[in-house]
Formats: sequence, C-alpha cells, structure tokens
Amino acid sequence: MHEWALAESVIKTAVEHSKAQKLKKLKETGVLFGELQAIDKEIFVFALEELRAQFPAAKACKFKVSTEPAAFRCKACSHEFPLKGLKKTKDESEFIHFVPEMAHTFLKCPKCKSPDFEIARGRGVSISYIKGEK
Repeated sequence: MHEWALAESVIKTAVEHSKAQKLKKLKETGVLFGELQAIDKEIFVFALEELRAQFPAAKACKFKVSTEPAAFRCKACSHEFPLKGLKKTKDESEFIHFVPEMAHTFLKCPKCKSPDFEIARGRGVSISYIKGEK
C-alpha cells in the first residue's frame, strides 16, 4: 500500500509545481526511483497510471520512471563508489536492498577499506522534470 500513497504524493507534487510554473496541463513528468527504494516498482508505476485520472491537470500526463543507481560516499576518504560491481552474495544484496543501512555490515570502501560511508544516491523517489502546456 505504500506504493499507492507514494504515487499519489508524486502526482500531487507534480500538479503543484505545474501550477507554480503556470502550466494548464501536465504532459510528462520524470520520476527518479532509487535503486535502494524498498517498494515494488511495478506497483508504483501502476498506481501512477491509475491515480492520475483523479487529478484533472495530470490526466494526460506520461510518467517516465527511471532508476537511479545506488552510490555510497566514504566518510574517511570521500571516495564515491557504486553498489553495482561490489562483491557481495545474493543474500547480502537482498539485505542491502530491503534495509540499506545493512550495507555497513557487508561493504567497505574499495579505496581505503573503511566501513564508514553514507548513501549518496539511489534512495527514495523524486521528480526530475516536469513538462506541460501553458
């Protein structure tokens, strides 16, 4: 059910921003979906399509959902590194995707080997752009 609430929030935010830009109708909205976002992407996309009809300004809007790859930034050496390509087992990968904070248990900075890092990208859902008709 979180997918539906999140989709509704994305649509409401897109409509609010389109009004601020004095757009009458939304044509297209880019949505960035973080690789570490712990919801079902298919249900989220379906919810966007179903819920847009409830918002007159968004009825014809196409939602272009793309995945933002996860990346981490080491607090010790400032090196930024992607999740993709790091050695991890299937179980470790699942733990990281469901509870991103678990990454500290399994990963280390590939440059300095520190386990002290933060999630730099790939978490959450955001709007990357809005296109519409004035």
